[in-house]
Amino acid sequence: MSRVLYWWLMAVNAAAALLVALDKVQARHGGRRVPERVLLLFGALGGAPLMLAAMLLCHHKTRKPKFMLTLPLFLLLWAAGVYLFAVYF
Repeated sequence: MSRVLYWWLMAVNAAAALLVALDKVQARHGGRRVPERVLLLFGALGGAPLMLAAMLLCHHKTRKPKFMLTLPLFLLLWAAGVYLFAVYF
């Protein structure tokens, strides 16, 4: 895997997990929430693995089918893409 892709995935996963934790804190305290489309965007950009872990750890958005179906799909697509990239490039 190229260094750029590696660091991209590290950064976007960390940001995705932090956004889930921030949204959970804001939800509990009635603060300004992170929009769902932003959370899903970070999942689509490669942050699905840590986002799923953070969701399960924080018990946040786990009852929403939109998240529990879409994020594993993003994870599988990224895993397939990284695999194909590693094999063919």
